[in-house]
Amino acid sequence: MPLRHLTPPCLLAAFALFGIGTLGLRAGVDKAVTDAEGQRIAVIDRVRPAVVAVCFYGGEACGSGVLIDAEGYALTNFHVVQPTGSVLQCGLPDGLLYDAVVVGTDKVGDVALVKLLPREPGKAFPFVLLADSDLVRSGEWSLAMGNPFGLSLDFTPTVTFGLVSGVNRYQPPEGKGTLEYTDCIQVDTSINPGNSGGPLFNMKGELIGINGRGSFEKRGRVNSGVGYAISINQIKNFLGHLYAGLDADHATLGASVATETEDGDLGRMVVKQVLDEADAARRGVKSGDQLVNFAGRALTSTNQYKNILGVFPKEWRLPLSYRRGNDTKEVLVRLMGNSDAPVDKPAAEKPAPGRPAPKGDGGPKRPGLDKSPAKKLFVEKKGFANYYFNKLRQDKLRTAVAKAGDFAPLAGPWTLDGTIELSDRRGDFKLTLIDGADGLTEAKIVRNGIEDLVKPLKSNAPLGELQLPQGSGGMLSAVYLYRKLLTQWNDGFEGGFDHGGHEPFYPPPASGKTAERLKDLRVDCEVIRAKHGPFEAKFYYALTDQTLLGCEVTVSKEEEPCELYFADYKTVEGRSLPHRVEVRTGDKRYAVLTVKTYTLGKKAS
Repeated sequence: MPLRHLTPPCLLAAFALFGIGTLGLRAGVDKAVTDAEGQRIAVIDRVRPAVVAVCFYGGEACGSGVLIDAEGYALTNFHVVQPTGSVLQCGLPDGLLYDAVVVGTDKVGDVALVKLLPREPGKAFPFVLLADSDLVRSGEWSLAMGNPFGLSLDFTPTVTFGLVSGVNRYQPPEGKGTLEYTDCIQVDTSINPGNSGGPLFNMKGELIGINGRGSFEKRGRVNSGVGYAISINQIKNFLGHLYAGLDADHATLGASVATETEDGDLGRMVVKQVLDEADAARRGVKSGDQLVNFAGRALTSTNQYKNILGVFPKEWRLPLSYRRGNDTKEVLVRLMGNSDAPVDKPAAEKPAPGRPAPKGDGGPKRPGLDKSPAKKLFVEKKGFANYYFNKLRQDKLRTAVAKAGDFAPLAGPWTLDGTIELSDRRGDFKLTLIDGADGLTEAKIVRNGIEDLVKPLKSNAPLGELQLPQGSGGMLSAVYLYRKLLTQWNDGFEGGFDHGGHEPFYPPPASGKTAERLKDLRVDCEVIRAKHGPFEAKFYYALTDQTLLGCEVTVSKEEEPCELYFADYKTVEGRSLPHRVEVRTGDKRYAVLTVKTYTLGKKAS
């Protein structure tokens, strides 16, 4: 009906509906409505500068992203950067294009981290704060921002507003790919092609997720009101890996889990089968056991189990509770990797109607790409998204741990004297690390008149010898590698040396008692992964102060690793060293070494 045919009351209602009004009409609007509107506009204005248009080199838009720190690191979808190649460009609402490079990828979870290069050296980027997405509830309002259909030629993002329709949603892999959306946030906030990788905000302007998938009307590629965002809490679990340039993988338990029977209690999740090589099997989990709790969350359905498992990287250790009969047991389980299957792009990444699909992969055929300063920030290496950033994290950690002292000159003989507490006896010990007559390092421990000697790099040394003392899982070999790390860093590991991202670590209580809840022992750590001879080692540095809390050394994948836990650091000759070392393997404590004196020798010239 034309406006001239409306009666005055209807005309006022129409003005209010369409935002047409004089000051007097606005004054009649409920103050709560205008306050909410003003707050919403203020939030949008605050976060808008950090919203990214992800582009092929040359400026052709292909998706969205969001800056999460002042250094220019931004989150987006993996399927957005997959066609761009490792060197790309990103537009910001200031109207400028920035050279950028892919830093880390999570193909399974459909996440990527990119770094924008400042146009002025040292200039900080705008960024947004990360929320706790576990606090998001259905019915809350949300804001999605990005570049749908490539509409924003000046990189000013489109804003859509809507409800959180659901949380903890599971979306299985699409097509033949492995893009699996676990524990994600469902919204009716409009998300269309081009929004992929862009931010989903709560009404405080905090980042609660990365938009990635939507359900679309097939012919017109128009959003049907069902969109999915990867929760920021899942992404937080992988951020350490992404910053370290890793090509991250998601975890599997190494067991098939389902409801007890088709007619049984849907709340009982039962192990149907467990792989012999899975750590879950080593921890005692068997077919028929009921899984009660995983990573602090109760298990009540198959989808929920997939949701929980899917938000963690491989190789993390997490608490698992299982019930057999009337007994419930909690154990720490090392998670296995997922898969290396090829990845398909989800539907949300297909080009909009009437717009041709981008050609090329961001490679040398794009004009000007060879001159991009971002090319210097990319180093290709198998198993990594970008090894340049892995080396950057290694160097940053090495600088941080230098506060413990310079051990490089002390590659000569080491002697540790003190007391040892075993399960059945106590006594004195002397542990020595010295180069033998054949040039090979000898690791020897004498305790209570018993001597064990290991030459870790002896050719064809039997497995049992490398794991001495018996029952320790390889304590002497582990101490040998610990000394090599302190004195040589990456130069001491010819088989490989890299930053492994972040992992939880669980130092046991000094009392020797079992913790009431394993999650209370958790300390988040940076990880160094190293290979030397037959050994694979992981060293754990606390995120808070980069103190080396321990390591685990694997001699054989079929055997339990030896775990060392370091505590009671004291200064020795101006260097910080642990004076309490707990040795564990499997679920058992082998010994506690209390060091009274260190004798640190210099390498003979």
